[in-house]
Amino acid sequence: MKRSSAVSSALLATVLAAHLAAITYGFPDGNRHPNVGALVGTYSGGLYPYCSGTLISPTVFLTAAHCNIGSSRVSVTFTSTFSGTVKQLSGTFHANPLYTWKQNDPHDIAVVILDKPVTGITPAGLPTAGQLESSDQSSEFTAVGYGGDEVINQPGGPVIPYYDERQYATSFFNSLNQGYLRLSQNPANGAGGTCYGDSGGPNFIGAGASETSVVGATTITGDALCKATNVTYRLDTAAARSFLGAFVALP
Repeated sequence: MKRSSAVSSALLATVLAAHLAAITYGFPDGNRHPNVGALVGTYSGGLYPYCSGTLISPTVFLTAAHCNIGSSRVSVTFTSTFSGTVKQLSGTFHANPLYTWKQNDPHDIAVVILDKPVTGITPAGLPTAGQLESSDQSSEFTAVGYGGDEVINQPGGPVIPYYDERQYATSFFNSLNQGYLRLSQNPANGAGGTCYGDSGGPNFIGAGASETSVVGATTITGDALCKATNVTYRLDTAAARSFLGAFVALP
């Protein structure tokens, strides 16, 4: 299944303010990250992934608060290649009650409590308190999600294609503040990263042979054409741990 989305100059201001969700300049994931899944819903008469996330316990799926579609009941899938007939798991969406829908809101985190425990998939880990404080310019992260791919230039303007497939890419450390980890996904530097549809998806600490199973941060937003920066929500802060601690045991 393939969809495409045109990004024109008329839409640029809107897109810049929008949240992201997709992998660019990456690789098909296959079974590399089986604990990464997608929130799925029906749009334009079809069933599509609209956000990404990670299984962090047999019954808890981590994602972003802005992935709230207005219904507490949602569906999740862990298939690597999406189709309209994939197995869906039902659950209840719980956004951080402090989230306000403002851009760069420091409480953009949510979980889905699944109706039944997931079997056969090992949940990802969470960071210890303050673990990302040691990040520096040598630090690498692995972004995973079901979002859009790299931009294709068309006569009518740039188009972002969607292949509805779980993908992964290596991103490089850019900067860190109290709430966010910013990652470089500039392909000119050999990096890849996220795009529309990857929101809520994980950024695992490390890449390649040094990749860990620890989700350091979740994808929140970035630049319009998905070629520069992935802004991710830190999971090692007191605020994030306070929310997550109500649902899972913290390291």
